[in-house]
Formats: sequence, C-alpha cells, structure tokens
Amino acid sequence: MPMPSVFPTGTTIYDPEKCWNGYTLMPIKKVGAVLIDMNGNVVKVWKNFQGFPNKLLPGGYVMGSLGIRDSNFSYQDQTDLTQLDWNGNVVWKFDHKDYIEDEGHEPRWMARQHHDYQREGNPVGYYVPGMECKTDSGNTLILCHTDTYNKRISDKRLLDDTIIEVDWEGNIVWEWHVSKHFNELGFSEAAKNVLFRNPNNHPNGGGQADWMHINSMSLLGPNKWYDQGDERFNPENIIWDARESNILAIISKETGKIVWKIGPDFTETAEMRAIGQIIGQHHVHMIPKGLPGEGNILIFDNGGWAGYGVPDRMSKDGSKTDRRDHSRVIELDPTTLKVVWEYTGAKMGGDGMMDMIGNTKFYSQLVSSAQRLPNGNTMITEGCCCRIFEVNADKEVVWEYYAPFDFSTRFIYRAYRYPYSYVPQIDVPAEVPVVQLENKTFRVPGAAEGMIANETTVAGTFGYEGKMDACVTEDDNASPF
Repeated sequence: MPMPSVFPTGTTIYDPEKCWNGYTLMPIKKVGAVLIDMNGNVVKVWKNFQGFPNKLLPGGYVMGSLGIRDSNFSYQDQTDLTQLDWNGNVVWKFDHKDYIEDEGHEPRWMARQHHDYQREGNPVGYYVPGMECKTDSGNTLILCHTDTYNKRISDKRLLDDTIIEVDWEGNIVWEWHVSKHFNELGFSEAAKNVLFRNPNNHPNGGGQADWMHINSMSLLGPNKWYDQGDERFNPENIIWDARESNILAIISKETGKIVWKIGPDFTETAEMRAIGQIIGQHHVHMIPKGLPGEGNILIFDNGGWAGYGVPDRMSKDGSKTDRRDHSRVIELDPTTLKVVWEYTGAKMGGDGMMDMIGNTKFYSQLVSSAQRLPNGNTMITEGCCCRIFEVNADKEVVWEYYAPFDFSTRFIYRAYRYPYSYVPQIDVPAEVPVVQLENKTFRVPGAAEGMIANETTVAGTFGYEGKMDACVTEDDNASPF
C-alpha cells in the first residue's frame, strides 16, 4: 500500500463496544517484545527480547528468543526459544538442537527456531477459551531449520524446514523433515526442474536454498471434522504452510505423511480455481474449537511473489511465477474448499472496477497474520505497513493501530490479542473511544486549512457522473483475485 510521508500513528480507530478488548503483543525490531492496550499505551516492554513470534502466556509470561544467529552463517536462525516471567527471568529455555561452530564465534548449542512454535495446552498460541498454554510443564512444538542435501530436489545445500517436539527438560521426542516428503508435495515437472536449478538460493551462510520456507505450524486441536469421523483432521495432526511453494498442508503426527493439501497449483480442480491462486501466504491455521468459525482454516494470503513453474514474462527462470499486488484474508472450509468469509481492501476503492484499485490499499507482501477473536471479530496484522487492525464479521474496521516506532524496522511479523486476565501484574486499563479522523479535514501544523480561496463557475459544464470509469473493462464474471 502506498504510504504517505506523514500520517497518524498509535491507535487511530477504536470502538470499545464493538471490539474484543485486551492486550496486544508484538515484536518490534530494535525495541523488543511490546505489549499495548487498546488505546495504544505501551504497558510493558521486554527490552531486546526477540520474537519470531512473541507469545503471551497466562500469568504475564512471554515467549520468544534471546538472539539470532550471525547472518554470515545462517538465514533466520534464532539461537533459542525461551520463556520469561513478567520481570524478565528465564523460566524455560530450549537451545539443544544443533551444536554450531561458526568462525569468530564461541561454539554453542542452538535451537535454529524460526517462524512458529506451540506450547502444549493450546493448539495455536493465541487466546482460546478453555485452552491455556502450560507455563510450568508440557511439551513444545518448534519449527526449526536443518541443513541437508537431497539430490531428488537439488544439488544445492538445502535449508530444510524441520518440526521437532521437545519435552519440558529439552529432550527431542519427535521430529519431521519436509524434504523427506518431496514426492507428496505435488510439484509439476516444470517446477521440479526449476527447484533443481534454483531452489530459492540465499547467499547467507555461504549459500543456502530456502526451497519451501514454512512460516506457520500448529496442531489442529479438537475439531468437529474429527468428531464426525474424518481422520484427516485428527487433533494431533499438524497444519503448516510454505510461502515459497504456495502449499498448505496437514500432516499425520503418527505417520508423518501429508493427509490434506491444497496448492501449489490452484488450477487443478474447480474447487481450487474458485479459491483463486494463494500466493506467499502466512499464519495458516485451523480456527480452534470454541471460537466462531471453529474448524475452518484461516489464511493470510499475502500476494506478492512466490511459486515455481514455467518461465514467462514475469519470471525468466521459472521462480516466483505467481504474482499479485494485494493481500486478502480467507476463511476456508477444509472439507469443501469453499471460502466462507474473506477480507480484502476492495471497499477502500469505491464501486465497480474501482474495487480492484481499493484492493491494493490492503497489501503486505511479507510477514502478517490473522487471529479469530472470541466475539467473532478478526484481528489482522498487515505487517509490512506496521498496521494492526480488528474487523467485525461485516468487515467494519473497529480498531486500528499503526506502530509509532522507528519505521526503519519496516514490519511487524505477527501480533496477538490476549485478555486482560493474562496480565495480573497491572491494573485493567481504561478504554477510551478513538473516533476515526476525517481525512478531508486532517492537517499538520502549518498546512492550509483546505478552504477554497477563489472559485469560478464555468458555463456549459455538465458536472461529473456518479460512477467513475476505470481504464479496464468491467467483467462481472472476472475474479478480483
């Protein structure tokens, strides 16, 4: 989305009666784990505590990482996964996955965690009534990296996505590697050809191929589909999505095999064509039981660029072949593949084809997330714009927040909303409505007030039509996606 040089930051819209009120936690580069109230007051910062992402646990605990591995030797490897108490004391830490000996650094154990993790007791890491993460026991699912070679995929060194489960003592009790399931992923022969030559190579670490880039991972948890006898949706099964390949999948925890999948090619079936191509998606998860929309899959469909296929005018080597210049949030029935709710920027544009122009005003090519709230609202992190907002089922924006921190940070990876009761250490804040500003009248000091100093009526003019035509043909049957 095009951003003006100057615009209000902090909370810019807030209707307490329509919101699900609580604290919002977000990772801010160069600041730390930041907790705000609905009016944007910063009530707590765990300074320099990193978050990929940060998550709040009942009792004022926070999870994240103490640091990140030197990018000269790695790509997006967090050194550890750590739980802190309210005062910043380490309660739990895991780092014993790989013993790392990087030149110029002391040898040490590292977790190599990236993008996601889940503590036992809650399948998704955000607030679900009756499903609270354990704070002093339990296992933890962690998404990690592993360096590997697999000649079926490429002759390049692969940065392989690995899911591990560790117990409270830090023992690895279960492990899964996506590269071992290459034949289940559904790549075309053209895509396989591209992957062999260029599996999303990065210069970090002397060359690493981030061929899948899984960026979310969570348990399904209890759900109606399994209750109805569909074994694909066993509560212990794990859902994940891969940004670079445009794949969304569920794996059996017992066998490791893929039991449900959509992508990478969304033209394969009529059902997938109706969804439209999903590109570079983030935070794919099943809405937990007890929340409105339970059992459906919530997706932040970024757009941007991703995918492997036949070289064309947009991709000279067949990488990043799928492109779209706007984002959307999709709620999908996983049994019928029907989109039951979605949010786009269309209504920010106007009527008719101007809707498509409005779509571009909601756009985060990278990072971002969507969380279903207990009242049916959805909190959306439009990460590349440093914007977090809450919409109701009718897609009305009832809360909006622009992070007022150093914009050199440029993004918020993922934000989560939690109830006030999660933080007993501080008083429940006041909730003060924030009425949306009128852009026509909003001015910075020194700017003109907007009054017309001189106006001339021109004889013979017809005035403007109510509807503005766009420079393309309007087709009622055309997909806006």
